[in-house]
Amino acid sequence: KVLWMRRQRVLRRLLHKYRESKKIDKHLYHSLYLRCKGNVFKNKRTLMEHIHKKKADQARSKQLSDQADARRHKVREARRRREERLNQKKEELLQTYAKEEEATKK
Repeated sequence: KVLWMRRQRVLRRLLHKYRESKKIDKHLYHSLYLRCKGNVFKNKRTLMEHIHKKKADQARSKQLSDQADARRHKVREARRRREERLNQKKEELLQTYAKEEEATKK
């Protein structure tokens, strides 16, 4: 029991320190706190490794979502420009047809 209490105090202290220094957010803190209580991490090093893995995964997923957003925005802009170009061509054709009709009527 004493070993368990020591380990819990060490792990919780580390979690508190990381949360205070903004290395982890409150959601990650809460899930890791419960995992520590559930005996998932046997020592401080394994907890730190898990934190680094989680942060790397979050950064990777954020980067991928940012890239996807940028790609969507780029495609949307290209589609809009294409629509404008096609509309402009239609208007020019209509104007030329109207001029030809006026020329044939006179």
